[in-house]
Amino acid sequence: MRTVKVPLAERSYPIRIGTGLLADLGKHCARLGLGERCAVISDHTVAKHYRNPAVASLKTAGFKPVFISQPAGERAKTLKNVQACYDQLANHRLERGSFIIALGGGVVGDLAGFVAATYLRGIDFVQVPTTLLAQVDSSVGGKVGVNLTAGKNLVGAFYQPKLVLCDLDVLRTLPTREFRAGLAEVIKYGIISDANLFARLERDLPKLLAHDPATLGVVIARCCQIKAEVVGKDEREAGLRAILNFGHTIGHGLEAISSYGKYLHGEAISIGQVAAAKISKQCTGLTAKDAVRMVSLFDKAGLPTQIKLTALQTKQLFAAMQLDKKVSGGKIKFVLAKRIGQVVAGQIVAPAIIRQSLKQ
Repeated sequence: MRTVKVPLAERSYPIRIGTGLLADLGKHCARLGLGERCAVISDHTVAKHYRNPAVASLKTAGFKPVFISQPAGERAKTLKNVQACYDQLANHRLERGSFIIALGGGVVGDLAGFVAATYLRGIDFVQVPTTLLAQVDSSVGGKVGVNLTAGKNLVGAFYQPKLVLCDLDVLRTLPTREFRAGLAEVIKYGIISDANLFARLERDLPKLLAHDPATLGVVIARCCQIKAEVVGKDEREAGLRAILNFGHTIGHGLEAISSYGKYLHGEAISIGQVAAAKISKQCTGLTAKDAVRMVSLFDKAGLPTQIKLTALQTKQLFAAMQLDKKVSGGKIKFVLAKRIGQVVAGQIVAPAIIRQSLKQ
């Protein structure tokens, strides 16, 4: 088992990465000194595989869990579903000393974390991510929230978990499309911070696609380490943390205009990162060679790298990007690459250059 610490003073917490960790969920929670009553929030798909072992582990450790299941998919991240969770927590009399476990992918983690941040003005929660994307990205750093029709994650909070438990075994039940979508965030970490990681991904991609546990463990731990370092220096995205949004400006916009149904998050930000690479060649001096390496790696990972939009869809995309949380003074700001392993945030890009980056 590997451990990565997120350094946030009294709110610091560990990320545990290894195999067979779900069976010891109760033991890990007991070590944290959490209250007896708890709620496991998951979705219908994950529940089929992991409800029983999670609940059994908690009961064995002396906890009294209630299981709350939500619909699967990005469309479940709504205030309506948050309200449904509140009602069940109240019915089961969870108290301020109680806690919530988010058992699922990024959608479950975002929704359950937001419920934890706001129920009784905040109760403890634990992240148990069951997708690759959630293990390397969304479960770490304390960003929780839900979507509005106007845009993604427009309602939310910064609220840190007490523990992140990444069991590599659960990735075996992950559909191939979902696993590949997670690789988009993995590749992102190489682009924004670690050229050696990027080179390793180029070399070891077949092992990752084959779910080799040794390779997965090393790569996931490195991604978590990069994010932990960034979050430790800039928890609330005042500056440095913005680099984690490479590819997300366009990616989030694509998710919004497709009603969170056509693209998985990783697929949308794959397209967004390729577009950002094209923009970077014009605006921040990214070499053509590095841009080709980026596009090639996304392509080999089985991720989409381009999109064909109508004039109306392009207009809708720009409108969605204007609602992005990173917009300031009405200006859309991008994270752009100088080279593989180094990016710069807060870049204002001319609309014509953005449009050009979306052309095939």
